[in-house]
Amino acid sequence: MISQSQKKGLYLVSTPIGNLGDLTVRALEILKNSELILCEDTRVSIKLLNHYNIKTQLTAFHKFNERKKTKDIINDLKGGKVISIITDAGTPAISDPGKILVRECINNDIPIIPIPGASSVIASLSISGFSDKFIFYGFLEEKKNKLTRELEFLSKINYSIVIFIPPKKLIKNLEQFINFFSKREIVLCREMTKIHEEFIRCKVEDLKKIKLYDKGELTIVISEIKESTNPFSFPTESDKKIINKMLKNKSIKDIIKKFSNKKIPKKVIYNFCLKLKNEK
Repeated sequence: MISQSQKKGLYLVSTPIGNLGDLTVRALEILKNSELILCEDTRVSIKLLNHYNIKTQLTAFHKFNERKKTKDIINDLKGGKVISIITDAGTPAISDPGKILVRECINNDIPIIPIPGASSVIASLSISGFSDKFIFYGFLEEKKNKLTRELEFLSKINYSIVIFIPPKKLIKNLEQFINFFSKREIVLCREMTKIHEEFIRCKVEDLKKIKLYDKGELTIVISEIKESTNPFSFPTESDKKIINKMLKNKSIKDIIKKFSNKKIPKKVIYNFCLKLKNEK
């Protein structure tokens, strides 16, 4: 039954990121009083609803059917229905389905009401010990060339950086992470709020020493840029000539190895090699 004080419109309800006890009292009330709940995966969301004895109708609303279903949902909202949207974990429309529906609600002057709650982004940042000036980037690109451009862009940002990434993808692209974020610190957050939650802290270059589980999803926080104590100037004119010559028949990895005796950060050499390659 809808409360008289409850506004008509679309409710974006944040759900627990792991521990079911993290659902807020207000979120519980909204879900119980909604006429329909849109969810990413009914098999996941039914566990939450059963835990709190919520009997509201549940329907699947995900990236594969969001465009198709949005028109009917907008019509229901225009008709005065109270509808909530949830995802498997966290906040709808943030690296999850919901953005298309939110945009259509804006276009149709339909009220959108956020119901805050658990956030893996804020939770991971809060325990990182890094700068609270941060950028949340969400999921990274799949294609290697696009991923390289993203990492290069992010590596120049002097804020904490929060990223969602599957462990397999991190393992696969570990050398790139090390090249771009060398000398920065990192926290890997796994299974947050659950029994087996784990936080791994290290320098980015030390990730290769750590055995990573290849299942699930990681929230990682990379620190702000740490001031370098490297007294060497790079590249000198002599260095430029050597690198230019080596790029004709050597890999960037070989070039980094050659200059390692100068104690120049790998990221600096890597970025300079990429710059030269792009200029050709």
